[in-house]
Amino acid sequence: MSVRLDIENLCSAGQGALSLLKKAAEAALLTEGVQKEVYVHLLLTDDDGIRAYNREYRGLDRATDVLSFPSVPYNPGVLCSAHPEWLDEEYDIEAGACFLGDIIISMPHVLAQAKEYGHSEARETAYLMTHAMFHLMGYDHIKEEDRQQMRKMEEEAIARFLPTPEEEKMLEMAREAMTFSYSPYSGYPVGACVKCSDGTFYTGCNIENASFGAVICAERTAIFKAVSEGKRSFEAIAIASHTSAPWPCGICRQVMNEFSPKMRVLVTWDGGVDAAPLSALLPHGFGPADLTKDG
Repeated sequence: MSVRLDIENLCSAGQGALSLLKKAAEAALLTEGVQKEVYVHLLLTDDDGIRAYNREYRGLDRATDVLSFPSVPYNPGVLCSAHPEWLDEEYDIEAGACFLGDIIISMPHVLAQAKEYGHSEARETAYLMTHAMFHLMGYDHIKEEDRQQMRKMEEEAIARFLPTPEEEKMLEMAREAMTFSYSPYSGYPVGACVKCSDGTFYTGCNIENASFGAVICAERTAIFKAVSEGKRSFEAIAIASHTSAPWPCGICRQVMNEFSPKMRVLVTWDGGVDAAPLSALLPHGFGPADLTKDG
């Protein structure tokens, strides 16, 4: 499964936004279970531009945030995943993919709504794109039960590539912890924030030593603080640095696996955020359950 976005970038959206829009589209397809190669025409415009489309196609003389026009005329309550063969009828030989439909987004609306709702521009961009993608796959929100189902799918898709609001708080706590880093030798400060299964948080930073073997990473500092106070189970850890993605080293991954093999790992650095389950970072990890009790 892959998606190609044919983008008309009329408002000069940056590369970061374009990358985020593609991730959102791919996450929506993955969440819906679409296995086909698809492409979408995406128009990024301003409020005047989307207002013109609203007038022409909806008889609505005002600007909105997003419009979507599916290529498949789904019946109410019928979704793309139930009839994947319908997409075959939209196969384009030149594109080598099935045409899913058109999406129009007002980028000024993205900025305004992010400020209004008190969350990041990235989250608002991701929400509008996944919202539109699910419309292209047959979802609607006229009835309350349909709205709830669509919202559930949107949140599941967004969680695949963006931190939740609580995780954003963890990332900020990790950035703050980074300011206490003692890293005179590497010059690479790192901060971490771990969330315990009981909802408590612990932070830590990397602490270096002239004897390099005595160095401890921020992740282990935070986890060991928690363990020293009786915590034994963790849901997620956020790790922050500056110039590159601070994915945990092998030793830290092993320490995490000791307590919570299914925990979520988030990283942030200048201009970036990423996430992955620990199981993806440490496949076939060795843990307490692998030790025999014989003898």
